[in-house]
Amino acid sequence: MKDLKQTIINYSSTDLEQRKNWYSPAAEAYNKARPRYPQELIKQVVEIAQLSTDSKILEVGCGPGTATVAIAPLGCSIICLEPNPDFFHLAQQNCQPYSNVEIQNTSFEEWELKPFEFDAVLAASSFHWISPEVGYPKAANALQDNGYLILLWNKELQPSYEVYQSLSQVYQVHTPSLDRYEDQKTQEYILRQLGNMAIDSGKFKDLISGQVISEVTYTADEYLTLLTTYSPYIKLAPHNKEPLFSGLRHCIEDDFGGSLQLSYISAFHIAQKVISEVKDF
Repeated sequence: MKDLKQTIINYSSTDLEQRKNWYSPAAEAYNKARPRYPQELIKQVVEIAQLSTDSKILEVGCGPGTATVAIAPLGCSIICLEPNPDFFHLAQQNCQPYSNVEIQNTSFEEWELKPFEFDAVLAASSFHWISPEVGYPKAANALQDNGYLILLWNKELQPSYEVYQSLSQVYQVHTPSLDRYEDQKTQEYILRQLGNMAIDSGKFKDLISGQVISEVTYTADEYLTLLTTYSPYIKLAPHNKEPLFSGLRHCIEDDFGGSLQLSYISAFHIAQKVISEVKDF
């Protein structure tokens, strides 16, 4: 638990301007290749957090609007904060059909707090970018009494272990440091830690968690595009990336017919605001 929390604190303490622009080189690829949140998962979230047409939601770090477009058809008011300028423009495009969505090009840290304004604070694969010391208290203060914090996660897509073993040989030749496999048990452990952090903050209670496992097929092109959206690959030098991607492409085309069967866990954590006698904003 401490290891994950410390990791989050470490990269949430990175210069804010650097964090704002981190995904810029991969924004288009992220919009194209990252998986969506399953409707089954969204339906559970809407029911548990009692979201309705009348709800007012603050979304923290909406990216290109991946989760936003899944919830916007409900008709509720959604204010989205997105610090990255490229994501901001993509979110504007993706959310154009929804007049109930407003997107602001700012970070949660810099956003001017509106106390007790929202029924829910939503963060989809984004809350780990914010320091726990800032994120949980500010989210709680933005919520009405008994409002909900909703954390959505799409864990990294994984091939079967047998397929991974073939891909691993390519990594061992070119970039051994990126040769990493997370099985379902490991990913579920990480998700439990992320959920527990909300409760450990002292600002939220009554954690409810759930998950859906999805199976998808990605072509070699789609898979390599997906990889470019993960942080270790964003910072990978071109002279390392090019031979690695060439080797992976050959492996996928020669050994697996040009596509990969992948699975991923989509998960939610929903916790209710602890009502404090002393307001701390």
